[in-house]
Amino acid sequence: MALNRLEKAQTWLFRAVTAFFFMIFQFFSTRRPADSVKKLPPVTNPLLLQSATQLAKKIRRKEVSSVEVVQAYIDRIQDVNPFVNAVVKDRFAAALQEAALVDKLIEEETGGEEVLEDRLPLLGVPLSVKESYSLQGMPLTTGLMSRRGVVASVDAPPVALLKRSGAIPLGVTNTSELCMWLESHNHLYGITCNAYDLERIPGGSSGGEGSILGAAGAVIGVGSDIGGSIRMPCFFNGIFGHKTTPGVVSSENQYPPTSGRQDEYLSCGPMCRYAEDLLPMLKIMAGPNAHMLSLNTDVNLKKLRFFSIPHDGGSAYTYPVSKELLDIQKKVVERLEADLGVKVEQVCLRELRYSFQIWDTYMGLPDHEGKPPLTFAELMGEPGRPAWALWELLKRMVGKSDHTVPAIMLALLEMTHVSKPSPFIIQQKEELQKKMDELLGTDGVLLYPSHPRVAPKHHHPLFRPFDFAYTGILNILGLPVTQCPLGLGEEGLPLGVQVVAGKLQDHLSLAVALYLEKTFGGWRDPGAE
Repeated sequence: MALNRLEKAQTWLFRAVTAFFFMIFQFFSTRRPADSVKKLPPVTNPLLLQSATQLAKKIRRKEVSSVEVVQAYIDRIQDVNPFVNAVVKDRFAAALQEAALVDKLIEEETGGEEVLEDRLPLLGVPLSVKESYSLQGMPLTTGLMSRRGVVASVDAPPVALLKRSGAIPLGVTNTSELCMWLESHNHLYGITCNAYDLERIPGGSSGGEGSILGAAGAVIGVGSDIGGSIRMPCFFNGIFGHKTTPGVVSSENQYPPTSGRQDEYLSCGPMCRYAEDLLPMLKIMAGPNAHMLSLNTDVNLKKLRFFSIPHDGGSAYTYPVSKELLDIQKKVVERLEADLGVKVEQVCLRELRYSFQIWDTYMGLPDHEGKPPLTFAELMGEPGRPAWALWELLKRMVGKSDHTVPAIMLALLEMTHVSKPSPFIIQQKEELQKKMDELLGTDGVLLYPSHPRVAPKHHHPLFRPFDFAYTGILNILGLPVTQCPLGLGEEGLPLGVQVVAGKLQDHLSLAVALYLEKTFGGWRDPGAE
């Protein structure tokens, strides 16, 4: 799809400016000696190589105790967390006590395994939790220095439901500052590293979850997603994640709160290493809204309609999709056609080139009563006055600001926003929504790149800040998406693809995830030779 002259000029100017600043960044960056880059230790305990579903079954059958499983994960976290800095606060002692109570409950249960499976499907299985979720007794800061010492007094509904199903939280994991950047870094907890390469980002804002799951320090976890915050960490760390249809899983008791119309775009969902855990986790997390989804419906993949979009058509703001990601998506198409006998139709939707502008516009819309969303500067200044972005930038230059560079830049970007949204961008979104809804219907599945490239090196997203639009646009469209790993690329980093379904058709993308895991191998041990 050809760009017009103005768009070509915008693209050239944007990339020239970012390239210039990137050269300056590279010049002043300190380079780590090659021999200092360490690989995570390989997984040696076989309990760490089983899904949550399998572990729960073994615990119920007394083939292994919950204490053994929880201790295995505590040991793994203690092995890998010094490298990845993913778990920022643990509750190991409490978790072991809860595991002991689980084992006692199973010993005393007289109703049989079936009763336990029905009532407590995740009984005794360890769980990691994103720090932006309220987990009683754990910090709830999202990396904001002014919230240091804030402790959750209740559990967020999805966490409460998982605990009620028998899952045992081990601790909370790192996020980007206020959950609004694709690198999990803040001045309260520091920087989190990718499980496959410590010099690379784990994604954000659920980057701590992605990292500890990818490192086999957890088997299941929970994330939230308003611009790709589940899917990017899952992609960069080679695991599965699901962005649920909005409005199904409760987003209450999370920080920061949504405002404006942002609750229409925020989704909460499961993150895990094994695809078979996605559906049971979603059933639990959805709670009373599970009936909205057809999660008990068997899916015949041969009867689905498949589509593939290889890129956004050439946005001025995003970089081109790398060859290895184009190639792996093409391989998925070839395998679907060969294995299932289906025809995967390649589609081009011209409105996708405006993905970032659409996301940015709709995130700033007022609610239905006309009240605008809280500004990022207001959230940065909590609990006091809004932060003054220019002053914070000056302070950062001399190392005195409590805020990260991405947070300050976002506050500065907000200052450039016009009061009224562009009618052209509103029109592009409405046309894209109509086309996508008609395309997918109730039996369609779309393959779309997760990001233009594999996990970037630390701080490099500052110079390609809008590449998240590949995930963010699907938040604004309100579609369910399952992020699926597809093996490792030429640099040993995870490859992957987004599997998109129509609204409330989450069961379709979850079924495709099971197929892709079987076909491409799913999660890989980052410590393996």
